[in-house]
Amino acid sequence: MSTEEQNITREPVTPAQQVRADWRKLGEKLSYKAIVSNIPFICFVAVLCVFYIGNSHHAVEIQRDMNAQTKELRELKWRYTDVQSQLIQARAEAAVMKKAQESGLQPAVMPAYKITMK
Repeated sequence: MSTEEQNITREPVTPAQQVRADWRKLGEKLSYKAIVSNIPFICFVAVLCVFYIGNSHHAVEIQRDMNAQTKELRELKWRYTDVQSQLIQARAEAAVMKKAQESGLQPAVMPAYKITMK
């Protein structure tokens, strides 16, 4: 029987017949039986979607935290620079002399000398 089937020539399929055949194949793929047989795959895809959405939300949250920390770091750098400049000004000799005069201290008239023991 297989030799008879091979000897039979098939007629060419018209475009309209091809479209109808495609619709039938699509209907078979969307049938209840096909959907039920693909439930594990559909559940797997749904779980992947949930993980994807959760990962996106987590990434947005991390980005917000990074932006807040960057802003705080910038503010702390400004504060550090300000305190450092104030310290440099306070250490200047003129500032020290002014504060010493306010306390009643006078600058030394004689140069400093070293005390040695014999």
